[in-house]
Amino acid sequence: MSYYHDGREYRESTGTAEEKQARKVLRLRLQDVANDQRGIQPFLGPGANRVRINNLLDELAQDYRVRGKLSPSITSHLKPMRERFGTIRATQLDAKEIDSYIAEQLEAGIAPATINRRTQLLSQAYNLALLRGRLTKKPHIRKLPEKNVRQGFFEHDEFARIIAHLPAHLRDYCRFAYLTGWRRGECSSLTWEDVDHRSRLIHLRPERSKNGYARKVALEGELWEIIQRRWHDRVITRKNGTATMPRYVFHRDSHPIGEFKKSWASACAAAGVGHKLFHDFRRTAIRNMVRAGVPESVAMKISGHRTRAVFDRYNITDERDLRDAMTKTQAYLATNRP
Repeated sequence: MSYYHDGREYRESTGTAEEKQARKVLRLRLQDVANDQRGIQPFLGPGANRVRINNLLDELAQDYRVRGKLSPSITSHLKPMRERFGTIRATQLDAKEIDSYIAEQLEAGIAPATINRRTQLLSQAYNLALLRGRLTKKPHIRKLPEKNVRQGFFEHDEFARIIAHLPAHLRDYCRFAYLTGWRRGECSSLTWEDVDHRSRLIHLRPERSKNGYARKVALEGELWEIIQRRWHDRVITRKNGTATMPRYVFHRDSHPIGEFKKSWASACAAAGVGHKLFHDFRRTAIRNMVRAGVPESVAMKISGHRTRAVFDRYNITDERDLRDAMTKTQAYLATNRP
């Protein structure tokens, strides 16, 4: 078929050998041209039909990289999206195909929250393409209800046992997370430029924070010892005799800490603590701060929570808290009886 837009001739296949169907395709394309002239919808031409899902995901990854937000977690979630949808034309992917993928994942035992993280990236890739004028529409991508909110945390003896079984490069990294409640990506991104030795403060930059807000942590006690230890061990001598000074506070061979699922699973098994998550450090740090009498507003500034609703979800009450409450109540009643 052949048609004109802004004085330029376009030629493209209708995708059919039936004249009646071909004329229908041409009418739809002419409608696209008319919509552009009326300012209803931009005309993209045949180029839009050549865009694959892989192209959209590449552009999304680059956008995350430019904004300093590309993390190992995002990269790992992009991988199954590429494997399942990568070669499909972006204009041909529909809600039915996406729902089929979701059903397959649920059948395979993948958690709804994990599926949501993956399909959310697919949705963001389409949104970026719409914003840049690469596409004019996106398929509906459903979000599953998440009922798998974990309530895990560490008692101090469990934490000590896990640390003992972790590789050396992960020990201070986990100690830092246990005390501050910082997210894994925030801990991994920490550089020596962010450490103010004179004021004994750490500054987390907004571009490295999940919610985009900067925050500070005072270096006292064990936290200061961790930073001092990392500072004294910061010089690495290579096999060829050359020395290098890694930019990152926590690193492995000068590179920021990435995925360590196998090391973590092995340490948990050896420590006999069951199935724990690194994210349990975040819940534990918040609970410990509240138990220690730290004002909740201050605890929120340290952990980076912006809303009370989310903070309250992490400030979990466990059996020990319930027992302490009953003991204190009965002690009060015993001292106030007539």
